[in-house]
Amino acid sequence: MPEALNETELAAALAELPEWRLEDGALRRDLRFADFVEAFGFLAKVALLAERSGHHPEIHNVYRDVTLRLRTHDAGDLVTERDVEAAAAIDAQLSG
Repeated sequence: MPEALNETELAAALAELPEWRLEDGALRRDLRFADFVEAFGFLAKVALLAERSGHHPEIHNVYRDVTLRLRTHDAGDLVTERDVEAAAAIDAQLSG
């Protein structure tokens, strides 16, 4: 079972992920795209990443606005290294 990150590890992870924040025990990132098609295209990339890694974000999408939340259910719905890795991979999709 994955281990939840402690406060020091979470702080270090968030320093490397400036667009993400800790909210209600999860990593959260809010995004706004030009339109629904761009938002949905991004979400398709996230879906492929999630399937490859076997770790799926919580996704909320309304028109061009997307909210992603990451936490590990097997660790009591807390943030683990898997979530940090997923956040970094998601960020890479935005820059690449």
